[in-house]
Amino acid sequence: MSRIGKAPIPVPQGVEVKQAGSAVEVKGPRGTLSQTIPMGISFQVEGEMLHVKRNGDAKQVRSLHGLVRTLIANMVTGVTQGFEKRLEIVGIGYRANLQGRNLQLSLGYSHPVIYSIPEGIEVAVEKQTNITITGIDKQKVGQVAAEIRNFKKPEPYKGKGIRYVGEQVRRKAGKAKGG
Repeated sequence: MSRIGKAPIPVPQGVEVKQAGSAVEVKGPRGTLSQTIPMGISFQVEGEMLHVKRNGDAKQVRSLHGLVRTLIANMVTGVTQGFEKRLEIVGIGYRANLQGRNLQLSLGYSHPVIYSIPEGIEVAVEKQTNITITGIDKQKVGQVAAEIRNFKKPEPYKGKGIRYVGEQVRRKAGKAKGG
């Protein structure tokens, strides 16, 4: 059996997990998330724990067992604590501003880059160079962070661009002096 798949998921107080057809729905203090479960995988709640079971030993079912367990665990974490990604902008004149549900980025282009923030995601800008993305859906938070970072990836010579907080940018040497 999958080591990840057989680990039980703790369900905290105030979180309700129920099956709606072929989907699992998790409701908590921060909101509601639902995920479709593939055929051959089921779950059951026993007290404060949720167990993900597989209904056979087919290769496809075995390969999805740990994945489904992790997706449900992320849903439980999302509706209780939420997820957060932090970005930092490095470069002279590079900055971010929040205008309603739009994020305006000045990244050295001839025009400002405007990013429309999707529903279910909150964006905060501190000091014009730090962006915090929060939400209950881990996949959506990561996707928004990746899309914002993609506007100006950190370049290897001066390190200018948008990077995750704590990301190490491999630097290259500039031109060698002719001799």
